[in-house]
Amino acid sequence: MEPFTERVVEIIKGIPEGKVMTYGQIAALAGSPRGARQVVRVLHTLSEKYKLPWHRVINSKGEVSIVDYESRNLQKVLLEIEGVKFNNRGAINLNEFQYHGNSNFMEFGL
Repeated sequence: MEPFTERVVEIIKGIPEGKVMTYGQIAALAGSPRGARQVVRVLHTLSEKYKLPWHRVINSKGEVSIVDYESRNLQKVLLEIEGVKFNNRGAINLNEFQYHGNSNFMEFGL
């Protein structure tokens, strides 16, 4: 596994219940500030294999980015079960629910 991919997997695994991180935020913490699309690729290809909490990753506007209705709804429901609230526009208040990492990220030099 490439180092960036490994860091992305570890960062996503570390997002606690009831919190979210953005694709760009994860990419920056993993060492590639412009790598948000790579984070999407990692989620798409490795979520099941590594049991990643994929539903805790959202876009920079605080919104669910998935286009497919069923998957979009599933992500929203899973977040709501964890206590994450959506406003009337369907967005999450990042000031309240965004996770900013922990000391484990220092292992990667972040």
